[in-house]
Amino acid sequence: MTKPAAEVMHDVIVSAVIDGLGALRAASKGLPNAMLRDIAAIHPNTTFQDLPAELQASIQTSVRAAFTRLQSEGYTVLNPKVAGTARPPQTPPREPRGPARGHVRGGRPPRQPRPEGGGRPEGAPPRGKSPKG
Repeated sequence: MTKPAAEVMHDVIVSAVIDGLGALRAASKGLPNAMLRDIAAIHPNTTFQDLPAELQASIQTSVRAAFTRLQSEGYTVLNPKVAGTARPPQTPPREPRGPARGHVRGGRPPRQPRPEGGGRPEGAPPRGKSPKG
């Protein structure tokens, strides 16, 4: 019975991290300050070539071991060049829609026509304080 892919990948990643820490320890030659310096130099923008040689070798070995482990568990691991490109599923073409009814873009109903004679009532606005009521 094969293990779930998530469990296999969990095991692979845990062993890769442990191997990577061992490689960092080997790269520092047992000096704690050198190991801290190497760890502090690793950040999200670090490239593979910026890593210590021992850690690079450990990562390469872990990647090979991961693919071997996946294949031994019964999973298929294909080279993208051999497998070809995956095509997105084709969706049926949409039927054309009729003209919009009532609402225009933005979801508002069309404006009603303005009343004749402008927007203000006849006469000047009242002056002074408004009556309390």
